Amino acid sequence: MLHKDAMNELNVSLQHSIITLAGNGWSQRRIARELGVHRETVGRYLRLEDLKPAKVTLGSVGDAEAKPAISTPGSEPSDSSNPAISTLGSAGRQSVCLPWSPQIEAAVALGLSAQRIYQDLVVEQGFVGSYQAVKRFVRQLRKIQPEAFVRIEVEPGTEAQVDFGQGAWVWVSGRRKRPHLFRVVLSHSRKAYSEVVWHQTTEAFIRCLENAFRYFGGVPKTLVIDNLRAAVTRADWYDPELNAKVEEFCRHYGTVILPTRPAMPHHKGKVEAGVKYAQDNALKGRTFQTLAEQNLFLSAWESNVADTRIHGTTRKQVGKVFKEVEQSKLLPLSASLFPVFEEAPRSVHGDGYVELKRAYYSVPPEYVGRQVWVRWESRMVRVFNQRREQIALHVLAEPGKFITDPNHLHSPHRRVIQHSLEHLLDRARWIGPHTGSWAEAMIQQRGPIGTRVLHGLLALAQKHPVKALEQATQKALHHGTWRLKDLRLLIEQSQPMPQMDFLETHPLIRPLEEYNSLTPDCFTLYDHT
Repeated sequence: MLHKDAMNELNVSLQHSIITLAGNGWSQRRIARELGVHRETVGRYLRLEDLKPAKVTLGSVGDAEAKPAISTPGSEPSDSSNPAISTLGSAGRQSVCLPWSPQIEAAVALGLSAQRIYQDLVVEQGFVGSYQAVKRFVRQLRKIQPEAFVRIEVEPGTEAQVDFGQGAWVWVSGRRKRPHLFRVVLSHSRKAYSEVVWHQTTEAFIRCLENAFRYFGGVPKTLVIDNLRAAVTRADWYDPELNAKVEEFCRHYGTVILPTRPAMPHHKGKVEAGVKYAQDNALKGRTFQTLAEQNLFLSAWESNVADTRIHGTTRKQVGKVFKEVEQSKLLPLSASLFPVFEEAPRSVHGDGYVELKRAYYSVPPEYVGRQVWVRWESRMVRVFNQRREQIALHVLAEPGKFITDPNHLHSPHRRVIQHSLEHLLDRARWIGPHTGSWAEAMIQQRGPIGTRVLHGLLALAQKHPVKALEQATQKALHHGTWRLKDLRLLIEQSQPMPQMDFLETHPLIRPLEEYNSLTPDCFTLYDHT
């Protein structure tokens, strides 16, 4: 860009372009950007032009023949067959890309980027313009020729599309609150199910889907969703990662979830339009007292309004097409509802147990030190490995209980744990006879979980004298106490209290004679008062 001080060096053509473009209504900023000069240079030249004396132009004399106005660049009609393309560029200025418009149009139709088109023009066509010129040309061309999307119609029962939107206002404790509107649309008949919920959680998403299946009386083969956090843990067009509970739900009902490409709402255009239709036709301008009241209204609206309408695309009545064509093509419902469960990762401790809500459940010993998935519901606890294969099944226990499967105790892999247990017992025996006997009896009473207590016992041996530990374990054996906290208490009780001896002489203690000499003065002062 030319600096403002280089104004006097502008050639006549550039000066004329500044004046002409300003006369066409261009701003100084735009002129400077297009001509590659400084904005202040443009402004100063225009001010100087205004100070020049007016000239008598041809055509000002009545008997003289008027001269036609000078045409500005790009004002002459283009030879291009596309009138829209002939004006591509900025305010009448023809783009330098215009001679290559057929090649650029073909490249845009193939979906090539502006950068790729520019590279191909330079290499294959000898293009000398800038990338920005190609970028502007392609941008304008895409506005004139927007990308076309193919409308996909599917067979009955094949697909349903799912999405969330905003529901109508609900009064909650004297204040208005807006729930989420969940909607499922069967892609063939456009039959839909609507429900409002407070939160877009995984559990709410699953329950809404299950309610929709029961409402339809069947299950579609595929479910098209966007990348909801409630269902998709990692968005990927080719290999998305679904929530484990959602995957289990799909297996339960025999359907498959197909997330759309991120930021591509037209991949589920039927439900996008369906959510907007429910918002505008059913909920707009309405307020409800409770969430249940809004759901009852939506159920009646689906039956009385949405099902009876003639759909704008299919030109058929929605409810009639569903009953006569699509309902029978849906997959059959599962005999039972999907069980409500919670799931979380857990690490298998050295004794072969996993902890859940302060209760302990055994797993095969080969999983010691590894991470597993624990799933629990109202009565059962299931343990899965990383491949989602069930490796243990237990009844839900109360806090503090240890649930052991005998197969886990007699597994050939448990010898590694037993060797570790014997090693710990040997270390306890080295401390003393009472400590070793207490450790052996504790293991017999408490089972494999006692390995943790042995670790705690060895830690106590590092903090307290052997004599104190031997006395404590002897008392614990006598009373039949096998808890580590009781052993700690016995150790504290066995330790003698420190004896405090009073010193008779010390440099800081004054002799008694000095205190005796002060006594008469005190009594004298008392007598005067």
